[in-house]
Amino acid sequence: MTGASAVVTERLAQQWERPRTLRGWFASVDHKEIGVRYLVTAFVFLLVGGIEAGMLRAQLARPDAHILSPETYNQLFSMHGTIMIFWYAGPILSGFGNYLVPLLIGSRDMAFPRLNAFSYWTFVLSGLFVYASHALGTAPNGGWFAYVPLTNSTFSPGLNLDFYALALLFLTISTTAGAINFLVTIFTMRAPGMSLSRMPLMLWSTATASVSIVFALPALTAALLFLELERRWGFRFFDAVAGGSPLLWQHLFWVFGHPWVYIIVLPATGMASMMIPTFCRRPIVGHTYVALATVSTGLFGFGVWAHHMFATGLPRLSTTFFSAASMAVSIPSGMQIVAWLATIWAARRHVMTTSFLFLLGFIVLFVIGGVSGVMTASVPFDLQATDSYFIVAHLHYVLIGINVFPVFAAAYYWFPKITGRLMDERLGRWNFWVMFIGANLTFFPMHIVGLRGMPRRIYTYAPGMGWDTLNLVESIGAAVFAVGVLLFLINVLKSRVRGAPAEANPWGAASLEWSIPSPPPAYNFAVIPTVRSRDPLWELPGPDETTDVSPERILDRGRQTLRTTGLDADPFDAMTMPRESLWPLFLAVALTVTCTAALVMSPWPLLLSILPVLACLGCWLWPASGEAA
Repeated sequence: MTGASAVVTERLAQQWERPRTLRGWFASVDHKEIGVRYLVTAFVFLLVGGIEAGMLRAQLARPDAHILSPETYNQLFSMHGTIMIFWYAGPILSGFGNYLVPLLIGSRDMAFPRLNAFSYWTFVLSGLFVYASHALGTAPNGGWFAYVPLTNSTFSPGLNLDFYALALLFLTISTTAGAINFLVTIFTMRAPGMSLSRMPLMLWSTATASVSIVFALPALTAALLFLELERRWGFRFFDAVAGGSPLLWQHLFWVFGHPWVYIIVLPATGMASMMIPTFCRRPIVGHTYVALATVSTGLFGFGVWAHHMFATGLPRLSTTFFSAASMAVSIPSGMQIVAWLATIWAARRHVMTTSFLFLLGFIVLFVIGGVSGVMTASVPFDLQATDSYFIVAHLHYVLIGINVFPVFAAAYYWFPKITGRLMDERLGRWNFWVMFIGANLTFFPMHIVGLRGMPRRIYTYAPGMGWDTLNLVESIGAAVFAVGVLLFLINVLKSRVRGAPAEANPWGAASLEWSIPSPPPAYNFAVIPTVRSRDPLWELPGPDETTDVSPERILDRGRQTLRTTGLDADPFDAMTMPRESLWPLFLAVALTVTCTAALVMSPWPLLLSILPVLACLGCWLWPASGEAA
């Protein structure tokens, strides 16, 4: 399907392959390498956050336990929530996006390769920065939401919340850079013929999540900046006595926080919308409506933040509006579920792989989490359930069901494309059932124990309150779930070395990434493909629809890829892509130094630390001869 000669592919390989040296590894800007690094790093954070969760469940497995001290417990549950929400759930989807988006659109790289590398280095260094707080015994201890005034310097005088605020500010740089990169890539680099109506649904979900990031993250950035100025420099943004308001933090945080739920859900649902048709051997039912539902969900996400604040005493008119909006947001989500179920129902035949099992489990957990979410949209019910373990159950059904299970499905689905080897299906089925049973054993009883009055963030509890057995079941379920994750890790390591070799398209899928070898060459496509339908690999070209192999499609005279128009993807011109560079890494390291200097009360270390940042920026942006900066 490439239409290119061996001479051309050899020339492209020489131009696009990075040097196989240590410097080449650190300087790589290949979207595929960066995507894999995102996936591996985010999975490590998942494992670490899971260990923290296991310690919490051990403490709560029986009443009056003293495995952890109260302060250690506060730090562990704060770190668990923060890491899972910010350093796992979003970045793991960025990993799939980085690897797959250029392949899905028939391009050779992301729009800004060096910015892509920078977004990864800032992600990993911000995570190491927040975990460095453990070495000082000052890990964040105010929950992943860090409500004031409990997190100001009066009630939390150590560096705990400074690490939290600075690490998240650092991470927002990575997340914003990545979102802008995705948007520019999707809307300027699609293969000729891939109009908006022909875009794969994963592109719709990734673009919607990226727009949400661009508009939602400034609220979190402002909140964190206000918090740090209040803690370190005596500002009074959240002090009611000085004319501030503690509710300002909650408004700013949840203006970001609820869109973030969809940011870490929509790309996963987009991946599901691409995998389900493959295993059902038919296009998805209602493609256009699923795309519209995806965009609608992203828009609705900005209008429901105050349903996290029903118990704060908001005016009745406000709670009525946000209650209605919170119920309405379930409509586009329901449209997606109906489309998936209709696709499965109308399937010509089902291919029962491990990936498909995880997708079925995802739909079940999505429905359970969605129903409990609609329940909390009712103000009277929310006033009773708020800050109880019912909310913990809802949150985890959403995150485990709508993020983790699609991610594991995607791992089994795209592992052959990434590595060239298939994963073990027998071990994969064990992996699914152990995780599915463990997830429900852990989180379903939390609904019951929450309705029985068990509050969130509780360190221990007295016997005889009706919580003992349920908490023990939850802790056993957490152990079972951990075994399932371990089986996945074993499967990955085993299959990476001894898995059966994969063909270019082992699943018979329809999208462009399956048209090239597994794993893909450094240049992705020898010839930039032409797209004539939503499912290009399921369409048989007619006699006048042969692959275009003109020089404008081969682009073998340097590191080039094609630029197209945003609406109809008409060819526009060729883009010259930058080569490997260490400056993204150096800039990320310089920003780490700046964050560290901000922990010091004196302003001089902070001011001096800005100089290396400016120097790295200058060197990065200095135009190189014959190369895009």
